[in-house]
Amino acid sequence: MKKSLVLVFALVILWMEDTGAEESDGFHLKGRTKRQIPKSLTVTTILEQPFAMTTDSGELEGYCVDLLSELAQALEFNYTIHVVKDGHYGSKDQNGVWNGMVGEIIRKEADLAVAPLTITTVRENAISFTKPFMQTGIGILLKKESSSGGSYLFGFLNPFSKELWIGIIISYVITSLCLFLVARLSPCEWAEPSNEQNQYTLLNSLWFGIGALTLQGVEPQPKSVSARIIAVIWWLFSITLLAAYVASFASYVNSTKDLTPNIETFADLLKQDKIEFGTLANSSTFNFFKYSKNPTFRMIYEYMDKRKDRVLVKSFSEGVQRVRDSNYAFLGESISQDFVAAKHCDLVRVPEIIGGRGYGIAASLDSPLIRPLTIAILEQFETGNLEYLHQKWWENTCTSAQTQAGWVPVQPHTLGGIFLILGIGLALGLIVSFIELVCKSKSKAVQQQKSCCSAFSEEIGQRFGKTENQESLEKVQP
Repeated sequence: MKKSLVLVFALVILWMEDTGAEESDGFHLKGRTKRQIPKSLTVTTILEQPFAMTTDSGELEGYCVDLLSELAQALEFNYTIHVVKDGHYGSKDQNGVWNGMVGEIIRKEADLAVAPLTITTVRENAISFTKPFMQTGIGILLKKESSSGGSYLFGFLNPFSKELWIGIIISYVITSLCLFLVARLSPCEWAEPSNEQNQYTLLNSLWFGIGALTLQGVEPQPKSVSARIIAVIWWLFSITLLAAYVASFASYVNSTKDLTPNIETFADLLKQDKIEFGTLANSSTFNFFKYSKNPTFRMIYEYMDKRKDRVLVKSFSEGVQRVRDSNYAFLGESISQDFVAAKHCDLVRVPEIIGGRGYGIAASLDSPLIRPLTIAILEQFETGNLEYLHQKWWENTCTSAQTQAGWVPVQPHTLGGIFLILGIGLALGLIVSFIELVCKSKSKAVQQQKSCCSAFSEEIGQRFGKTENQESLEKVQP
């Protein structure tokens, strides 16, 4: 029994010691990681916007430069940074020799590589990487197409939206019908229906509406108050409409609004033959297509491999320039393409992204620097500092300009007030014409000693039915 109690007591003491050791490790973890970092490090990078760029004074600035500064401050080390001598990220030649930043790490010419260096299996076998500080993928960079072209033969209709055009046509037809009806009802337009012909036939009413839309006066001119009300309201409607159209059409013609090409996926690249496409020679993007088992991606690789002297470029900036100068699509890191599209408003990255990968900080194999740097990067994620750096260097300069200079067709709600005024004017014209006819019927009823209702019915019949003279003429004719 005593031995059992002693054994239990010993286990409890060991458990408490382990717990205390773990807590102690937690408290001193950051201190130990700092001690693992040498006081002075040599860092290599590559000139790539916005990760690393040279200022007018020859100093380096950019996302990776700011990230390195934050890490150095957190882990308390000094560093010297230089640009990779051969200007390459790092690939292995036929003899197994690495170039670029990877080669400098292997040859101990640099302790760290802080750059948009993609974490790949081949590189991971030669050097070590921290956890990714940025996620990216492979995207397609294209030049926007101009909105002018043969496919926009009816571009003159674009200043107004489809809904507004439909509303205008309906308004024109209703107004012409109301003018025709008012001219029939009003005694001033048709004083003696049995002896004269009304000038406002349906065809003349339609023609009058067209004349107002083109700001051309047409005959016949309205004589009654009701018809003039409708004519004035329709003229006001037409002038407002034409002013809106001219303003919108001028904005449409002078607008810098562009349309993206009809390429939204990587498969779309293979379905067309007008735009060539390529990527960086001997890059991770090129190797992705080379070793992919996806049939579409294999066809993309075969296309680029057969035309490698023409479609492969030596640098990212060369690929961007080719996109801007010719019918060329550049396949590359989506995060870099986003930066270029944010600065050059004539470029766009298509929505589809494939081959998700990450950028990591590189060091030599089994380097003690990897774990402390990984912990520091995770802290930067958790504090939101990496998101702040991304917003700082990927600021979109095209958004505000395109919002101000952008063009959209005139919508129905923009001219809703003039449509309302037109409706009120048409209703008012019909009411006035009805009043005019009632007054005429009253006067006729007094003269002929008839009831107002019979006189009103007779007037309506004369205007919309056969007159008595017409009926008698039909009876006399054989």
